[in-house]
Order: sequence, then structure tokens, then C-alpha cells
Amino acid sequence: MTHVVSTARISEKHQSRLCREFPGVRFSFFEGIRDAMKVASDAGILITYGEDLDEEKVGGFPELRWIHVISAGVELLPFAALKKRGIRVTNARGIHETPMGEYAVAVILQWTRKLHQFVDRQRRGVWDRSLRVEELSGKTVSILGTEAIGRGIAARLKAFGVRVLGMNTDGTPHSLFDETVAPHDLERLMRCSDFVVVTLPLTPHTRGFIGARELAWMKPTACLINMARGAVVDEGALLKALSEETIGGAILDVFEQEPLPEDHPFWSRQNVLITPHISGRSPLYMSRALDLFSHNLRVYSSGEGEYINLLDLERGY
Repeated sequence: MTHVVSTARISEKHQSRLCREFPGVRFSFFEGIRDAMKVASDAGILITYGEDLDEEKVGGFPELRWIHVISAGVELLPFAALKKRGIRVTNARGIHETPMGEYAVAVILQWTRKLHQFVDRQRRGVWDRSLRVEELSGKTVSILGTEAIGRGIAARLKAFGVRVLGMNTDGTPHSLFDETVAPHDLERLMRCSDFVVVTLPLTPHTRGFIGARELAWMKPTACLINMARGAVVDEGALLKALSEETIGGAILDVFEQEPLPEDHPFWSRQNVLITPHISGRSPLYMSRALDLFSHNLRVYSSGEGEYINLLDLERGY
């Protein structure tokens, strides 16, 4: 009997769903890797958020054949150990399209209409009509990363009359983007953008992808939005650009260190809007993640069909 072990926190409702859908599968649900190791000896499948595994722990699952990561980020997985064992990995890429698309539109509108500044005045009881608000229509937004999340953002922005540009590894065009370029043409995108949205996965190639040089390409009024991983942006270079006001501001949902330390300078910057890594939050998150897992478990069990979101372990995503 196939044994599935989960170290991700899954509600009883969703546990019952999986047990009903797959009566011939043995499921063991835990809320952490430590307890799961007690039953790891015969587990063929592991469900995880991808943050609790290292080479040693993978070694504690001698029968492991497949890992399903119920998040999009997989940068903390021990790829060398997984490649050596030939363990396949799938993830939840694509389920964030709606919540992260809505998050991007929400914060861009908030920044454009200065709603966060009006909220501050409301708390102080200040009636101030001097703030100069802008229109989103006619703005240019560049999205670095044109997969599901980037496309979800682009689709929603088009409804506001926004010019949407994209960047991916080879400049492959997509109908949702007015223009798509490869990384070698990034400077042109950065220089003409009012907002630059970062949705790239964190890999050895994208770590520090946005640094001092790239920030210097931005308009002095432009806003950087990082909703990928904190390490994709050089935070030291970003803080310098914000302090010197060479860019207009930043909207940050992710950070190199999370939670963001209480004494971090980002907290006190007037030109920074901070959210605590919630851009992908949704009440439908687990349902969507388990829909993908259920499809892939049928493929695993039957040997027929194609896995959804099968990772390339060489590339790391």
C-alpha cells in the first residue's frame, strides 16, 4: 500500500477529503518533520511546504519516490540529494495566480491613489486634500517573470488601461503582455516603467537579480514591488536607493530575513509599504494545492497521464 506522509499543516476537512478520494492509500498527517520521521521508513510520498527538508532528513525516507511541495517556492530543497536518489518533485505553482494578481493590483492602486497616506491622516484626524493622487490608466508596469503569477497580474492590470511589459528567460511573447523581453534587455524595461513587479523564483541565477545597477535604471518616481523572494533583490542596494530617493518607493511582501526584524530601517521609511509575506494568502489555498496533489497521485498510482508542475531538478524550478 502506498504510504503518504504529510508534514504540512492540513485541516481535518482536507485530510478527510484525501482519505475519501484515495481509500487504497495510507495517509499519515503531522504538523512537523520531527514527528513524521517516526513513520518515514516506508513512506513513498511526502507532502511538505519545502522548508523542513535537508539531506539528512531525506536520507531518513529510504523508500521516498516523490515529494509534493504545497507552495511555489522550492529554493530550500536539498536538490543534490534529490537528484542523486532520483526523487521526483512537484509543487503548487499556478495556485497563486488569483491571490497574488489581486494583491498586485491592490497595492498598485493603493500607491497610485495614496490610500495608505489618507489612512494615516484619518488616524490623526487630519482633513488634507493637498495630496496629489494619480491615475493608474496609462501607466507602464513591468513584470519580471511571465509564468502563472505574472500572467495573473498582467490580466488584471489590462482592465485598468495599463501598458504591461514582461521579462522571461528568452523573451518568449505572451498575449497578455504588450511586449516581452529577455534579461539582456532589462534596462530598457526598467527605464520606462512606473512600477516594476518582481515575481521570479529564487535560484542561484536570480539571487540578487535586482541590485544597485538595476535600481539605477529606474525612474526617480518609479516603485519596485517584490512579491517573489527577499533574496532576489539586494536589500542593501534597495535601502540606499530609497534613502537617497533615487527611486520613488518600494512595496515589499518578502524579505531576506522573515519576520523582518523590528529595528530594520525599512519599517521607518516613508516611501516603503510593507506586508508580512501574505500576497499568496487565500481561503482557497489548500483546496487548490490539494487539487494538484490529487491529480498527480492518480498519475503516480496508475502510471498514466502527465504530472502537473514536475520540477527540473537541474534548474531548481
